[in-house]
Amino acid sequence: MIKNLLLVALGSAVGGALRYVVSLVMRWNGNGFPCATFTVNLVGCLVIGLLAGFLSRHSSENLNLLLVTGLCGGITTFSTFSRESLTLIQQGQWCTVALYVIGSVVLGVLLTFVGYGITKA
Repeated sequence: MIKNLLLVALGSAVGGALRYVVSLVMRWNGNGFPCATFTVNLVGCLVIGLLAGFLSRHSSENLNLLLVTGLCGGITTFSTFSRESLTLIQQGQWCTVALYVIGSVVLGVLLTFVGYGITKA
């Protein structure tokens, strides 16, 4: 259990640091579009897809914890959201994936607004 936590923590630390570096390199350009977040979300989706494909053939709990849960989770949880959505699509659970995707986006934005409003008041 401790080893697993350390693997996730290490991957998360590297992922978080990479996300920060991307945000420094791709500073908000003032046009209203969050380029850094957009980029890490999409790159994270590609990386988690590559890792999922690789690990489906070369099963390794340690690599999964370090790279998928840790690294990808540290860069962006959007990649996990995308992978879970893909799994639901592959299972043919169309209603569930629609509810998950629409609910996550709409409720996520709504709850961010509510949380901000509570603390701003």
